[in-house]
Amino acid sequence: MSLAGRWRIVEMDAWDRDDIDLIEPGFIEFAEDGTGQFGFIAVHGWMDCRSTKRDGQPYVEFSWEGDDEGDQVSGRGWATLAADDTLEGHLFIHMGDDSGFRAAPFARADPSDRR
Repeated sequence: MSLAGRWRIVEMDAWDRDDIDLIEPGFIEFAEDGTGQFGFIAVHGWMDCRSTKRDGQPYVEFSWEGDDEGDQVSGRGWATLAADDTLEGHLFIHMGDDSGFRAAPFARADPSDRR
């Protein structure tokens, strides 16, 4: 299974579901061309991704830049496919917070999440 596609962020270590979905349903999306984007709370980021495999599973590391309520922010992160076909990863905000996350393919997420 590839990491390409749109994933619904269903859990983060640092924030609860209501916070994650403050503006829109939390998501992370990987494109085949090595770019991507994510959104949660009031943070929206655009990613530059580098894909590989670790332990036979798809793995991606990325740097990102974006905004948080209009303030410029940047950082880095990684994601990998878990045994249950969910996505596990960690996102770091430069000089700020960081959090682990878990995401599921939108196809398996609640249809009401597709705003």
